[in-house]
Amino acid sequence: MIKKAIIPAAGYGTRSLPITKVLPKEMFPINGRPAIHYIVEEAVQAGVEEILIVVSSNKNMIVDYFDTSLELEAFLKLTNKSNLLDKLRTPDVHIQYTRQPYARGLGDAVRLGKSFVGNDPFMVLLPDDIILNKNGSVTKQIMNVFNELHSPVIALRHVRDECLNQYGVVEPTYHSRHIHEIRSIVEKPQTNPPSNLAVIGRYAFTSNIFEYLTRQEESVNSEVQLTDAIQTMLTNEKCYGFEVEGDRYDIGIEKDYIQLLQRLNEEKDEQGS
Repeated sequence: MIKKAIIPAAGYGTRSLPITKVLPKEMFPINGRPAIHYIVEEAVQAGVEEILIVVSSNKNMIVDYFDTSLELEAFLKLTNKSNLLDKLRTPDVHIQYTRQPYARGLGDAVRLGKSFVGNDPFMVLLPDDIILNKNGSVTKQIMNVFNELHSPVIALRHVRDECLNQYGVVEPTYHSRHIHEIRSIVEKPQTNPPSNLAVIGRYAFTSNIFEYLTRQEESVNSEVQLTDAIQTMLTNEKCYGFEVEGDRYDIGIEKDYIQLLQRLNEEKDEQGS
């Protein structure tokens, strides 16, 4: 059973500049809560008990959000606003932090979690991917497939051909029930993508992935790519892709972020009517 998760949150958020110069994209507000709150909540609902958030030196806001604010709590009590204390509650889970000194790619961020993970299986959850699913959390879906197949599992979604150069893309072999055995995976293919099944931000791994991340060479942009490590892993181990249910919103894309806010506001209005 998977009880641990890594949330990489150390990137510069360059797609969302200039606001990310002062506000981490993980803290973009969604119905009064930051995006990363929903990711942590999704993990807890799936049974995760320990989370490692990988941050950078300018992401102290994330640490502060999940910390207890004794001064604010005392103020609310003193001013007879104790009814607002519930708004300060964050998901009940043990959270640790580590810093990524330089933004050297997703693979490097995950690699920093080696001592946290130990020999246990774990999830990697990307905080800029919000996935709404009425049938339970996507993290739980991935964990169920992992428990069934006892092999790494990657979340997949069909993506339009013109957008495939923005994602990791897999060459799949159909297995069963939206599950595919992955033959190969390539990061942001500029030509001839192997399929239209793209990787989205949910992964289940065994601790073996660190062996491949440790020896993974940097790419041309001086980053350690998680996709490259997975491709190396495929020479020795099986890895599966699961077509997840639900609607995915990338909050690093302004259009997606606005659509997400509109949808949640509409749902909130419907519930209130």
